[in-house]
Amino acid sequence: MTRRARVEPAMPATTKKLRCAVYTRKSTDEGLEKEFNTLDAQRDACEAYITSQRAEGWVLVRDRYDDGGFSGGTLERPALQRLLRDIQADLVDVIVVYKIDRLSRSLMDFAKLVEVMDAHGVTFVSVTQSFNTTTSMGRLTLNILLSFAQFEREVIGERIRDKFAASRARGMWMGGKVPLGYDVANRKLVVNEAEAARVRRVFELFVETGSGVETVRRLQAEGVTARSGRSLDKGDVYKILNLRTYVGEVAHKGNVYRGEHHAIVPRELWVRAHAILQVSPRARAAQNRQHAPALLKGLIFGVDGRALSPTYCVKKGRQYRYYVAQAVLRNADTQGSEIVRRVSAAEIEEAVVDQVRALLRQPEVVVGTWLAAREEAPDLKEGEVREALARLDPLWGELFPAEQARIVRALVERVVVGPAGADICLRVEGLAGLVRDLTAIAPEALKVAA
Repeated sequence: MTRRARVEPAMPATTKKLRCAVYTRKSTDEGLEKEFNTLDAQRDACEAYITSQRAEGWVLVRDRYDDGGFSGGTLERPALQRLLRDIQADLVDVIVVYKIDRLSRSLMDFAKLVEVMDAHGVTFVSVTQSFNTTTSMGRLTLNILLSFAQFEREVIGERIRDKFAASRARGMWMGGKVPLGYDVANRKLVVNEAEAARVRRVFELFVETGSGVETVRRLQAEGVTARSGRSLDKGDVYKILNLRTYVGEVAHKGNVYRGEHHAIVPRELWVRAHAILQVSPRARAAQNRQHAPALLKGLIFGVDGRALSPTYCVKKGRQYRYYVAQAVLRNADTQGSEIVRRVSAAEIEEAVVDQVRALLRQPEVVVGTWLAAREEAPDLKEGEVREALARLDPLWGELFPAEQARIVRALVERVVVGPAGADICLRVEGLAGLVRDLTAIAPEALKVAA
């Protein structure tokens, strides 16, 4: 076929040049092998329109953007993606198409394209539909189309949310991270017996100890891990305790439904655990301390070398704890001796803990602890040791008595009480084990569970 060359009118010198890119598309590749095909016809019409606007500064970009054999229902088209990259590179000012549906058949995709164009100051023209966003009428039409696109997005969103809620009400698993204790088969949760035993152990230990921190310590001692093999931390424990999946239920927006999957935690165990969770961690710690053994039992002595025994009395409903000399317990005469008859448990325990905290801040202790800990953890850095030891201050008040006593026994060798005060002998070799424990449980122990 013979094609005639066009005589293009001259462009006024003061007119701003607008670089125009022609985009063509055909859904199938049928007929594209012809010398003059549908894409050529679209391009001819677009080039003619650009030529008619030459007086307005329109010039044709010679690069061709032709998508033959691609549906307008998707944006994943090679030439379109190349055109979008050129728009973002500021190489195009106007996009010219034969019809709007050549650019996209989806209002939502169309809106996405317009967003890209607007962000880079690019307009587009449909030569057969009198659609031109460089004019006020074209922009009005565009806004109407975008309103319909927004309406379409909202309707689709409502349908998805309604379907999701209906599926949850039927107890269906709707995807996401698979909980420990389950596998997925045919888009349903099925019990993984080996992991289910770990989940039940978390509930059992929490009911037994009433403490997230102590539960973590016991789990780590027993080698109970997450699916990935890493140790469970306090955050993991509280997530497990609050996941209704484990009692065969699903939750959605405050509503609870019976699930299609099987429970792996007995209802009675779940109820006992959640009765404990209703009490704040601080209140649970305070309740446990009232019944806890004395912190310095077996570690505190008088100047006569005999151990002081823990005791208490109750006045006006309040409990007062003491450490009492053996001679007092035997009703022996201690007049004139240097034996301290009794000492306030709260005061001496606070003094010992303060000494321990001060010890952990000393640079030489940090370095010594790091060197000792490296024997079991060669990759451990000095900064990590310093950070772990520093965590004891904010962590101490959250620990349960059994955990506090374990740390004190690891670090305190002996406390001797006399008229002049208390002499506290510390055990530095216990610090390496403390660092391992604090590195494992401290970060999450500082969080207060909801």
